[in-house]
Amino acid sequence: MKEFRNHPAAIAYFESVTAGFPSPADDHMDKALDLNEHLIAHPASTFFVRVQGDSMTGAGIHHGDLLIVDKSLHAQTGDIVIAFIEGEFTVKRYICKGNRHYLYPENSGYPVIEVSFSNDFRIWGVVCYSVHATGKKSTQKRNQSNL
Repeated sequence: MKEFRNHPAAIAYFESVTAGFPSPADDHMDKALDLNEHLIAHPASTFFVRVQGDSMTGAGIHHGDLLIVDKSLHAQTGDIVIAFIEGEFTVKRYICKGNRHYLYPENSGYPVIEVSFSNDFRIWGVVCYSVHATGKKSTQKRNQSNL
């Protein structure tokens, strides 16, 4: 496998992987993959945030996941957003119905928040990607992370 030490964000990239019989992956490596090129459209306005809580599990966003958020995008109805409301940040699905604006959780254990003019409310950014650990060891490391 080639080394990519001169590119701190570059990760080995394989064009494809078979789900059938295994093959030696080193022989099929195509190029380095820079995750910044694929996940961050607007670097100056992109930030990362670690999820705390379980209000968005129905959208596949879990406690400890890392979200990639773009502040330059204008939120559209149905987008998952990072919102600031009444002095706190939250991740919810933004829904606009006529002149009414709502923040919907993706877990029935949490209430829908209707946003009114009396609320201190701002959308800080649109969630573009969620990085979610899938293995036991990855989950343990994620839960221990201070990022």
